[in-house]
Amino acid sequence: MRTWTLLAIAVGGMACETKPKPAAPPVMPSQPTATGAAETAREMPMPKPTATPAAAAAPLATSSNAFGFDLWSRLRSTPGNLAISPASISTALAMTWGGARGETAAEMKQTLRLDVDADAAMTGWGKLAAALQDEARSLKLRIANRLFGEQSYRFEPAYLDRTRAAYGAPLEPLDFAKAPEPARAHINKWVADRTEQRIKDLLPPRSIVSDTRLVLVNAIYFLADWQDQFEKHATTEQPFAIAPGKTRPAMLMRRRGSYRMAKADGVAVLELPYAGGDAAMVVVLPDKIDGLEAIERSLDAARLAAWTQALAEQEILVWLPRFVVDPPAAMELGKPLQALGMARAFDPERADFTGIANPPKPADRLYIGEVFHKAFVKVDEKGTEAAAATAVVMPRGAGMPRPVPEFKADHPFLFFIVDKASGLVLFMGRVDEPKAP
Repeated sequence: MRTWTLLAIAVGGMACETKPKPAAPPVMPSQPTATGAAETAREMPMPKPTATPAAAAAPLATSSNAFGFDLWSRLRSTPGNLAISPASISTALAMTWGGARGETAAEMKQTLRLDVDADAAMTGWGKLAAALQDEARSLKLRIANRLFGEQSYRFEPAYLDRTRAAYGAPLEPLDFAKAPEPARAHINKWVADRTEQRIKDLLPPRSIVSDTRLVLVNAIYFLADWQDQFEKHATTEQPFAIAPGKTRPAMLMRRRGSYRMAKADGVAVLELPYAGGDAAMVVVLPDKIDGLEAIERSLDAARLAAWTQALAEQEILVWLPRFVVDPPAAMELGKPLQALGMARAFDPERADFTGIANPPKPADRLYIGEVFHKAFVKVDEKGTEAAAATAVVMPRGAGMPRPVPEFKADHPFLFFIVDKASGLVLFMGRVDEPKAP
């Protein structure tokens, strides 16, 4: 299985693309410039994993999962197949929150469901990311963070030091002011390179303008084989019901084996472990063909946790479609995040990110212009590949043998890719109609 996720947060200021204002006088960067872009932006090592990453990460994983379901409630009306990475979005926004102050910081903390302070969150996410990427684990999980900043803009050294230490996120200077489009292309290439080319064009045209001052990016790449792989010869074309009385052909994989499953609340829940047992995919299949909407409407982190706690091992005949979720364009999360309570961060007049940069002129101060997110998930007989990225863009002013129980995912379902040690939901998604890889 291969999955990718990406988040870009674009941060800028008062001016907008349609009604440009005169450019503000340049503010010299606070970091030493003699080192140059190559030195400043070189890849930084993540903090080393702690001896007990699961225990240390549990509060952050709980917060990230709760926030992920909150956000899903605002996104679920999006038609068709859908996937997000709560872990990627939480990481990028927590990195941004580290420089928020006052009511802006309070709103972000509440929206992100965090119960620790910004420094503890930054440190915790850094340690969790390091633990997730431990080379001793049997799966491949890579996490990359970076800040791309306007080369003439002054950023707070303390913030740059904290993000570099906690997230391995260096600052790379770019010329947003005079060359926004080449800067956008550079960031998109960085993202593509760190997600095995699965996440392309995270930042759409005109998402970076001359007033952009900072883009914070998180990228996650996941690759894991099933603990028990499906045999390709057992995969057959079967009808997949996209609605009552309406089917489409889909390639359904089939395997009989020992799996953990539970039935409750009108759903069947199946856990498919990845090799080594470090992660698993949890599939939630409504009993009714058209039952997914009702399940999504009432779904939250607590219900998913209750379902997974009820799982019991038994012999099961599993049918699961091959599928790929590969959206053509990134999602814009600004409006959903504001609806969840993060309004000040997007308000040029009220946003307070003076912990990131504190220029003397209010018109030069930062706010979140948009948050872009894109996730890719591919499931086949061998396993799962996934990737995602998030960017926060900030302008100034992103007898027969006894029959066994059957789990047949031949109608719309939800899936969750979960880190077993911490409980962190790395990816979550919906398959309305399988698109075979």
